[in-house]
Amino acid sequence: MTDAVTPERLHAWRTQLDCGFAQVADVLADCMAQAHTQLSAEGLEDYLAQARFLGKMGRGVEPVLIFLQEWPRVAQLVGEDALSAVMAAVKLINKSPNAKAIAALLQTLSAVARRLPTQAQLQHYLDISLMLMERTSGSIHGIHKTYPSPSLALFYEKSAQLLELLSLQGLSNWTDYGIRNYSHHPEQQREYFGLVSADSRAVLQRERHGTLLMDNTRALDLYLKALWQDDDLLVPYSTGFDVQRQPMPYFDAMGIRLPDVYDARAGIGGLDRYRAALAHMASHRRWSTAIFADNFSPAQRLAIECFEDARVDALAMRQFPGLRRIFKALHPKPVAGSCNATTHSCLRHRLSVLSLALFDPPMRFQDVQISDWVQRFHTLLSGGQSSTSEVAGLALSYLGKTRLQSDQLPDTWFADTVVDYRDDNRHLWRFHELSDDEETFEDHQQAPSTQELQSLPPRHYPEWDYTSETFRPDWVSLYERLHPSGNAADIDTLLAKHNALAKRLKRLLDMLKPQDKVRVRYQEEGSELDLDIAIRSLIDLRAGSQPDTRINMSHTTDGRSIAVTLLLDLSQSLNEKARGSEQTVLQLSQEAVSLLAWAVQQLGDPFAIAGFHSNTRHDVRYFHLKGFGEQWDDVVKARLAAIEAGYSTRMGAAMRHAAHTLAAQPADKKLLLVLTDGQPSDIDVHDERLLIEDAKVAVRELTQQGIFTFCINLDASADSYVSDIFGHQYTVIDNIARLPEQLPKLFMALTH
Repeated sequence: MTDAVTPERLHAWRTQLDCGFAQVADVLADCMAQAHTQLSAEGLEDYLAQARFLGKMGRGVEPVLIFLQEWPRVAQLVGEDALSAVMAAVKLINKSPNAKAIAALLQTLSAVARRLPTQAQLQHYLDISLMLMERTSGSIHGIHKTYPSPSLALFYEKSAQLLELLSLQGLSNWTDYGIRNYSHHPEQQREYFGLVSADSRAVLQRERHGTLLMDNTRALDLYLKALWQDDDLLVPYSTGFDVQRQPMPYFDAMGIRLPDVYDARAGIGGLDRYRAALAHMASHRRWSTAIFADNFSPAQRLAIECFEDARVDALAMRQFPGLRRIFKALHPKPVAGSCNATTHSCLRHRLSVLSLALFDPPMRFQDVQISDWVQRFHTLLSGGQSSTSEVAGLALSYLGKTRLQSDQLPDTWFADTVVDYRDDNRHLWRFHELSDDEETFEDHQQAPSTQELQSLPPRHYPEWDYTSETFRPDWVSLYERLHPSGNAADIDTLLAKHNALAKRLKRLLDMLKPQDKVRVRYQEEGSELDLDIAIRSLIDLRAGSQPDTRINMSHTTDGRSIAVTLLLDLSQSLNEKARGSEQTVLQLSQEAVSLLAWAVQQLGDPFAIAGFHSNTRHDVRYFHLKGFGEQWDDVVKARLAAIEAGYSTRMGAAMRHAAHTLAAQPADKKLLLVLTDGQPSDIDVHDERLLIEDAKVAVRELTQQGIFTFCINLDASADSYVSDIFGHQYTVIDNIARLPEQLPKLFMALTH
């Protein structure tokens, strides 16, 4: 509509609206002027009719006031026809105890519409919210009064932020998880839908699009070690919750910090973006030297950082030429002269233009000044690696010759100046006088312990919640490490103590050893010629008959093809004295495992030993005692001699982790033996069935991977729970004192 809003029209609209709120009267003229230009005649009539309904439904001024201001913008995004779906949702909410959430729905509608610009998408969003309302509202048992949903208003308030991170399907999955797990816990429900709880954020991360750091930590850790001979913890930080100021990658004494998720950009996948960030920071760690910053101005520090970033990138590309394509694609593409020097400080812009130019030879540039500084930069690097102090001198010279008076202006030009694969350069500066900020960066008291630095980055595992029948994604953090070493002679002493038992076992082992190689004849291809068949074929050929071409033979071993992992429960209860013995359960387990390892060494089966215990879901510790590639020698014996018991038994995560290495073994049969003295438990779990059910699901997962799981339980009352986890795949050893004898025999029975 193009005709003007006259006083007569405004009076007619005011009469049609029939709203007595003073706040509405104050803004009506502006709202109608906007609606008059953006809505059709039919859309304007519908707009006023629905505003009249909102004003008279008895929920105060807020709904009608928000609607009048927001709807014209929403209609421009999704179309006027979407109003019927929105009002249908409003009317359903109004009939429920959740009427206070109507204002939140209308307030966030334009932000949501920017992410969901079609009517079908908006309808799907409304359906999700109405499902949430229906499944989290209800009536108090025995009382007719109903209670509102604790989370509906929170859902609407967070919806725009959620849709920045999730697809509609992801939003639906995230919402469904919260409903299933917290529908009967109002306070926990508010924490979940308010994005406060760890569970909420974990599910949100799992549903996000893009490449997640937690899914690729191991691959990136190996990349850092193999290509850069560097080793540090990779720690994610959230990009989804810091909306006002997005942090940059950085490294300090506690590890390398990277975004929790990267989307593909400029033709570069998320994993390659992580590799680019790691390559840049590894280059700094190899070639940069911290310099004192006290005498440099902020502008000088900015210029030095730009030149030093370009220097280490150039050195990295010299060593790994394939990085050039990735670095250049991810670098912003500022256009020279696009910054208005009369209104903005353009120093960042000019440095970004130069930074991009430094990727190319100087003769490419028509701008004489850019070409000159690119030439100087490449000349500096042509003599070798150069140094941070040398490149700092070049940066200060550049700043002195190119600085403008407008660089002092308070408004800085930021467009196309952030190189997001580069870190924030906090490592580049030292200070004679530390401020509070610098003390934080340089406080070596915060350095992690040696034991923590020896750990690999954590693996995150899901955990089954039987009450809601859902997996809690990335719920458990598992840290693996080599077990510290003790005295290997202690294990030799234990083996000597059981010398008579070892001799009896030796006779049994000889019966189980693989037999000699068996000849396989009549092969088209093989390891050697089968002379009998070859001579017969030659005779046939000379007699004019068709010769048999299968004149080769090969050999195969007529025996076992089995790989075994022994998983030891190292929880605190192993320190108790065993029934009928002066030894602790841990000591008897140590003897039994030593005998078993010796026995398996005689057989030659691939065999690994690991132990575990837990201190809440945030700290499950997995200790490598013997790897598949290691022999039963003093190194392994020394680790086994040093085992100690402590903490709790979060069994499901440990079994899932053990399956990683076991599943990769090239064996026909794969066996996971779990040696434990009690049921799964942990101090942060109050429902004793929770970890039992999770372990049961873990056994089912391993079975689907082709791994046979068997439990040796030392708890006399284990029958009440162990069959729930392992079915019939378990045995209970009541007389723990006989464990050293029973464990090797049980192994041989299982692998015969």
